[in-house]
Amino acid sequence: MTDTAISKEPSEPFWTRVRAALGAMRPVQQERAPAYGQAAIARSIGMKPKLGARIEEELHQGWSQAAARRVSLSLVVIEIDRFADYFTAYGRAEADDCLLTVMRAITDILPRSGDSCLRLGAASFVIVMPDLPALMARAIAAKMGDAVRDLALPHKESHAGIVTLSMGLAVTNPSGNYDRKFFEAGAEALKKAQRRGMGRMEAVDLRPALERKRKPARAA
Repeated sequence: MTDTAISKEPSEPFWTRVRAALGAMRPVQQERAPAYGQAAIARSIGMKPKLGARIEEELHQGWSQAAARRVSLSLVVIEIDRFADYFTAYGRAEADDCLLTVMRAITDILPRSGDSCLRLGAASFVIVMPDLPALMARAIAAKMGDAVRDLALPHKESHAGIVTLSMGLAVTNPSGNYDRKFFEAGAEALKKAQRRGMGRMEAVDLRPALERKRKPARAA
């Protein structure tokens, strides 16, 4: 697995960041390049992924920042619909172009300088957004899906006819040490969206359950 990232940095040309991302996708010591074969892609989609160091770092930092400031933390987990079929139909070069084009569309929607689109596995992405209202996070995720649809990238193996994204959004109010269940909630929301069809988004707000848990029990 890989956790290639493209950050929203207005001062740096996009294609400079693309070249850096492509370089990060090449094999490095003690880390394998992403596998693009049909079987490898199929295995990586729909399975519990092993998070890369960059994604773990973003999750821990976002959690700590939000906990310290007592604000919410939003997480978006994204997957390109039927990417294994896309690879089979169009080949590796087109798959690479598709991935980077999608990452660019996602990155352009990110609301703040320094926000990153982190690549996970063959066709998945992770975005960590601390101190962002839940409604705004949902609106931003929806814009990402719309932006990719507007690209109208052909996908003849998809019922939609074009490349689409499925997304899971999780929101929480962090406290204490980072809880991996937060990422799992976002990943589960993504799976729920995929069960409903392509180009869908599901959201889960963990805050009400946390508030109930933190309230002291009433005296009998």
